[in-house]
Amino acid sequence: MRFGISTHLYHDRPLGLEQLKELAEFGFRQIELFATVGHFNYHDPSAIDALAGWLRDARLELHSVHAPIVEHRLNGEWGAPLSTAAAAEEARGRAVAESIAALQIARQVPFRFLVVHLGIPDDLNPPADANARQAAERSIEEIAAAAAPLGVQVAVEVIPNRLSAAQALVRLVEDDLELPPPGIGICLDMGHAFLMGDLVDAIEIVSGELVTTHVHDNSGKDDDHLAPFDGKIDWPTALMSLEKVGYEGIIMFELANTSTPREVLEKTIAVRQRFDNIVRL
Repeated sequence: MRFGISTHLYHDRPLGLEQLKELAEFGFRQIELFATVGHFNYHDPSAIDALAGWLRDARLELHSVHAPIVEHRLNGEWGAPLSTAAAAEEARGRAVAESIAALQIARQVPFRFLVVHLGIPDDLNPPADANARQAAERSIEEIAAAAAPLGVQVAVEVIPNRLSAAQALVRLVEDDLELPPPGIGICLDMGHAFLMGDLVDAIEIVSGELVTTHVHDNSGKDDDHLAPFDGKIDWPTALMSLEKVGYEGIIMFELANTSTPREVLEKTIAVRQRFDNIVRL
């Protein structure tokens, strides 16, 4: 299995070379960058230049970028949420503009996928006009058009709202949008899919459009972003389901800093071994 890890682990602080070297120290070679101002300023060309140098120094590859979901995170405070599915054109346009700004990282540091949320998760109690389907379709068309010349594929993520359930995303990708190559695919967030119902069903539903993953665990009630085996997901069944549908892409850990980053990373050593053992059975 091929493993990667998201800088979500350091989302509460500015990203720098020290954090990337720490990820490399624990055996990771591919990462996903969580694009949030305050964690990484994707608007700043000098920051992108610095990122390129950090990746070289740490011998890491940028696999994907997570499009912005909030305006910023500064001094421990979250900025206003961004919704690519906002019915209000100004709000929708702002979310699209931030996603396209994050895409520009690819001009200096190539990556394969831009992971995009459609709307706002239900647990944040979004207003009804924040999750409008037609607005989401327009946004994805605009973001995909900006991504294609950069060699980036958009991956819409399974998140807990009606727009982003597994079946809804498959319908969006296969029926509702007609986009030139590379088109769009689906990022299966396994923790989110578990919160929404049956994870195995979600794997099977998205299998034909699955291009990347987010892997984390939870209690079944909250989006905890725990290390696998620290929650209630049946990982042997989930991993064998991924094998069954022929998924050969990356297993991208998207973990919260539940103690210290090093302690969380230490857990991933055992997790990766257990995952490898499961799929070898």
